[in-house]
Amino acid sequence: MDLRIFTEPQQGATYDDLLAVALRAESLGFGAFFRSDHYLAMGADGLPGPSDAWVTLAGLARDTTTIRLGTLMTSATFRHPGPLAIAVAGVDQMSGGRVELGIGAGWFAAEHEKYGIPFPSTGERFDRFEEQLAIITGLWATPLDGPGFTHEGTHYTVRDSPGLPKPVQPKPPVVVGGVGKVRTPALAARYADEFNLPFADVATTAAQLARVAAACEAVDRDPATMTWSNAVTVVVGADDAEVARRAAATGRDLEDLRANAVAGTPAQVVERLSAYAEAGSQRAYLQVLDLADLDHLDLIAAEVAPQIA
Repeated sequence: MDLRIFTEPQQGATYDDLLAVALRAESLGFGAFFRSDHYLAMGADGLPGPSDAWVTLAGLARDTTTIRLGTLMTSATFRHPGPLAIAVAGVDQMSGGRVELGIGAGWFAAEHEKYGIPFPSTGERFDRFEEQLAIITGLWATPLDGPGFTHEGTHYTVRDSPGLPKPVQPKPPVVVGGVGKVRTPALAARYADEFNLPFADVATTAAQLARVAAACEAVDRDPATMTWSNAVTVVVGADDAEVARRAAATGRDLEDLRANAVAGTPAQVVERLSAYAEAGSQRAYLQVLDLADLDHLDLIAAEVAPQIA
């Protein structure tokens, strides 16, 4: 199982905080550094305040050298698809081809209200999300010597776009995720390179991966061409006392973490991650909540990664 580091900067982080985590993750050999795309803290003051995901990733693209970079998940409500395609392609160029785009329909109503972002109904958000996927991937794929990209949609219209700039990668990997039973699997089968289950248990993971695999087969896509992943909160300690200390630093109850996250000693965490692997997951995004605790990453790299790879 490929292990990646996942952060939630809206909870309170400076760029330097994120850079320190990204550099340590890079030096330890983690597969990628991802961040959330939110503008409002949840259950915290969020000081010093939110940062824009793609501005942050642009900085990290220049301040790191090998680690892959991306979002879980960019909200389709935050940006128009054309400018988002330009931003992602630009950061891909700046990183030398290390960027991945996790994108979703958006769900957190309060951040939209606080920062003046329209928040339409669930159905409209998914309609816009579907059009964004079509436009972003279409712009990247448009040949330089072709007629340009055109999309006539309900919410977005694009006519004869040159689809510039081009990313370094032929197509930055697109990550789609969620537990929706109908539209989410269908959109993933059509547009995603990776399907992600956020904070889902093993049984939910197995059931949803089966739905997405069936959606792939329905459009004559081999499910083996999809990468399957989970995002999980992680708290690892060398012993029970260290587990408790790290749990306290997250502000979450230890028993809740043991029940609903991946928490415990290295052996216990390996056992939990192995259960996800047995359900079909190939990659885990390890959500670390205490960004100042870089020793946490060291322990995961030394005691968990070698046993789960």
